[in-house]
Amino acid sequence: MTLKTFGLAAATAMLAFATPAFAKLSSQEAKMVEAVDKGHDRWIGVLEAITRQNSGSRNIAGVKKVGEMVTPELERLGFKVEWVDQSAAKRSGHLIATRPGRPGSTKMLLIGHLDTVFEPDSPFQNVRRIDANTLEGPGIEDNKGGVVTMFAALEAMQAAGTLSAATITIVLTGDEEDAGDPIDIARADLIKWGQWADVALDFEGLSREDGKDMGAIARRSSYSWQVNATGKEGHSSGIFSASAGHGAIYELARIIDQFHDELPEDKLTFNVGLIAGGSVAQLDADLVRAQAAGKTNIIPAVAVARGDFRTLSDEQSERVKAKMQAIVAQHLPGTSAEIVFEQGYPPMAPTEGNRGLLRRLNVINADLGLEQMAELDPLKRGAGDISFVARYVDGLVGMGPTGDGAHAPGETVDLPSIKRQAKRAAILMTRLSMEKR
Repeated sequence: MTLKTFGLAAATAMLAFATPAFAKLSSQEAKMVEAVDKGHDRWIGVLEAITRQNSGSRNIAGVKKVGEMVTPELERLGFKVEWVDQSAAKRSGHLIATRPGRPGSTKMLLIGHLDTVFEPDSPFQNVRRIDANTLEGPGIEDNKGGVVTMFAALEAMQAAGTLSAATITIVLTGDEEDAGDPIDIARADLIKWGQWADVALDFEGLSREDGKDMGAIARRSSYSWQVNATGKEGHSSGIFSASAGHGAIYELARIIDQFHDELPEDKLTFNVGLIAGGSVAQLDADLVRAQAAGKTNIIPAVAVARGDFRTLSDEQSERVKAKMQAIVAQHLPGTSAEIVFEQGYPPMAPTEGNRGLLRRLNVINADLGLEQMAELDPLKRGAGDISFVARYVDGLVGMGPTGDGAHAPGETVDLPSIKRQAKRAAILMTRLSMEKR
């Protein structure tokens, strides 16, 4: 529980007591609903335009161009917009927009991203209408649809006269799909605003199960690891002898097999994504390709494997790292090995403060005549930027629209879900802005 949870939990309890089920919307909230419906077609046009602009994470100019395209929309809503260059992290940059509200009101951080997984050389570049409710395009749900949903909610607040009271900072990162290096630079601004905020709302895609919208209050981590094993190169006729040892590949195989048998626990997943071994084994500069050479009659001198693991809490991450290090240290005769961990996305644990926000959202669902949103199993969400601020602030995940096929050619967005999510977000932000902090 964060230091800020107590006030949110108390407010949640008061609201639950004071607000009967299926209460009517206020006149301002009804105006927001109308404004979302009225502005929907224009925002779909904006979505099509920014989706046509390629913004693969490594497309420095393309990511910045999308930032330039959305800047006028934010300025029209009264935000001061800043572009934070990220060339030091080998990426384009982040868009940060701020808008002061009523002094003492809830400080809200809205999170999304401008980049996609589709680089300029991807054949998937076009936007097309599948049917009345579906658009197809690269990154159209992840996360350009989320950006547009965020803007539609803010416009609805402006139309209803509630935006002026809201204290909001928006951080749209330019490298969520492929974070810059070093990560300390790449996420410094996001963390700064996370420490400032009382509430964080993540506008990545809405999760659905069995046709029902789900509430996501947690995201698992994503850490990379690399094991480097070595052995004594020599004639294969001596393998397993005291003088020759077992060779690097058997040592690496032992480690991976023990990972498989000894690491499993609740909410943990771990994967081996790349492996190579022989007399020579080298990875490329991006650590995604390997070259190896060896002969059947030569004991291999080197072997390397790369993978990831995902956890639900910092405590679990540290426990898993310790287990992996202990396994690696149990060398076969005549071999050695080391494991190196790379900082990735931290976990967003399912705190009571986050659950309190979901309860707030479910009151809004009742007021809108929508079904209640059950809590999503964290195993069903990947890592995301909100995790970098989760240790400082309570938050909700998945305030953006739903879709299908994210990260693959044929990605689509469900257009009605943009309306639904924008209405939820506008009302939630308005109610939060009315609280004293």
